[in-house]
Amino acid sequence: MKTSNLFAIAGILLVTTFAWFVLGSAIQKRSVDSGSTINKEVQQVWGPNLCQQHPVAFYLSPNVRAGKALIQSEKSRIRANINYKPKKRGLMSHRTYDVNFMGAYSFRNPTRIQQTMFLQFPLPNTQGLKGVKITLDGKETDVRRAADGSLELALEVAASTAVELQVVYQTNGSNSWLYAFPHPERIQDFELFLKTNFAEYSFPNGCGSATQRDEKNCEFTWAYQPDVLSAPNIGMDMPKLLNPAPVASRISFFAPVSLLFFVTVLLLLASLKGLQLHPMHVCFVAAGFFAFHLLFAYLTDVIPMFIAFGIAALVSVMLVCSYLRTVGGNALLRIALPAQIGYMVLFSVSFFFDGLTGLTIAIGSVITLALLMKVTATTSWKDVFTTKAPVRPPMIPPLQSNS
Repeated sequence: MKTSNLFAIAGILLVTTFAWFVLGSAIQKRSVDSGSTINKEVQQVWGPNLCQQHPVAFYLSPNVRAGKALIQSEKSRIRANINYKPKKRGLMSHRTYDVNFMGAYSFRNPTRIQQTMFLQFPLPNTQGLKGVKITLDGKETDVRRAADGSLELALEVAASTAVELQVVYQTNGSNSWLYAFPHPERIQDFELFLKTNFAEYSFPNGCGSATQRDEKNCEFTWAYQPDVLSAPNIGMDMPKLLNPAPVASRISFFAPVSLLFFVTVLLLLASLKGLQLHPMHVCFVAAGFFAFHLLFAYLTDVIPMFIAFGIAALVSVMLVCSYLRTVGGNALLRIALPAQIGYMVLFSVSFFFDGLTGLTIAIGSVITLALLMKVTATTSWKDVFTTKAPVRPPMIPPLQSNS
């Protein structure tokens, strides 16, 4: 193969790489632009990331800073049931969920005299609250709703006497659910039980791990007993979703790697069989690879992602392999078909699984290296890359007449 042909092939790979980056950037920009608008709509309908804060109790006293003496709950029993129900809006699926919350808290007057105790229960910042029920010492009570959305009530509590507060509600949220401690100096006899309908659990950053887990039944318990100083927040992330636009974008950005492997194997093995490929052959092969990513990127807008992937892969394999069969016959087809399935199809499948892309590239590189080393170990590379001059027939001198 001529050196000029190798430079021409390198130029074709660079141009195709640029085209893939343009395609990947276009998909990414489209998904970001539509996603930012749709995310706002989803949060308006289903609510944002929900954060339920631990209630606060205090009494007025001139002996403390700001005149408010905080009272920590002496016992807390919380139960939350999260029902994960992803919703599709536009081209993206969103991690939405329902939550049923029930919290029971006990607050005790720590002084030796009767005090006016103020209880504040901050509700999540969402408009989708339903079935809100407040019970004080077993009796339903009406409470005032403050400007920040929290529930507030004031009651007279005798010396060293405890009151029981229970709050129940249902609401919707997205992405994650959090239970936070605004004043985490000391948490006494606290227990939160969380049940989900998904097994793929993940705790948000800054949250503590569950003290008890029943992964089979998707049940988690955080128990801070008898008391804990600086208790970490509690939370649960919703399972990740496989959205087609980010997958298509990532596949496009890494497509030059698969084409480079394919062309390298194709050129070397074809040369060993005496088949010399022209740069125009490589140009059409690169176009066939690009057709896969182009079809996949836009088919996902109208049909399910995995069906779109299968159709795009089948079309690309038929384009490339039928073309190379015409160029070099069955000998070239036997090289091209498994190479395209491995380097394009299976390589792209790895993007459906988190964290497998780098490992797939590493394994593919090692397997390709081992294959080429084995089949070319006895090859005379000088003969492969040297263009032999055509052999001219010997000149026959003209016959001389005797006359």
